[in-house]
Amino acid sequence: MSLVSRQMLSQWLSQSLEIYNFKDYAPNGLQLQGKPFIKKVVMGVTASKALLEHAAHIHADAVIVHHGWFWKNENPCITSMKYERIAYAIQQELNIFAYHLPLDAHPVWGNNAQLARVLGLQVSRVDNKPETCGQGNLIWMGSPPDGLEKLGDLELHIATILQRKPLFIGNKEQRVSRIAWCTGGAQSFFEDAIAAGAEAFITGEASEQNFHIANETGVAFFAAGHHATERYGVQALGHALKEQFPALEVVFVDIPNPI
Repeated sequence: MSLVSRQMLSQWLSQSLEIYNFKDYAPNGLQLQGKPFIKKVVMGVTASKALLEHAAHIHADAVIVHHGWFWKNENPCITSMKYERIAYAIQQELNIFAYHLPLDAHPVWGNNAQLARVLGLQVSRVDNKPETCGQGNLIWMGSPPDGLEKLGDLELHIATILQRKPLFIGNKEQRVSRIAWCTGGAQSFFEDAIAAGAEAFITGEASEQNFHIANETGVAFFAAGHHATERYGVQALGHALKEQFPALEVVFVDIPNPI
């Protein structure tokens, strides 16, 4: 079986995800250098110690995640938990790749695109592109799945598909036709979604003010879980990776997270 070089993999990922078009909170791309050639890749949501240990256990050469390391405004010192993660990855010669906003925004493999696919949301399109709004055009717009006209039905549908009951603020009997969504920790985008005409907003997490905004505007709010809404982008990227590099063994590893 032929191997894929670290440089070749890095270049393909950077170009395919157009990482240089994003001003992000963390570096996108190769965050830690490991083995020069790669045969097995683990895909995951977060580069946690548990994910790294699983990757080492199955003899992976690289880990590709949505949530990597070295976030803006965090303590830059490599101590404690950060040290343990990095030291372990170096010891195991793991390549660590991370793609944050580029993986949220990708029109096919992105978290928003994949959440729409999984939930059956109908994406609105403008000039044959997904209709987006808000900061960095990260919010997607559309309509609910066919047959789900009431917010209560949508709540049950989200809980069933994501296997996690969402935090829901709104009137379950209210009918909804225009929905906005942005996966992960996008609760601060709620008002941008409202300004774009959304009748409901789906994201991963919630903040205190979301309760008041929902009640005072009449726009429903769903916090369906940061991890639960962002499990699908890395999986789609893994499938694309396998198509591009058939020699690679690509494995998705889900480390459960209730948040």
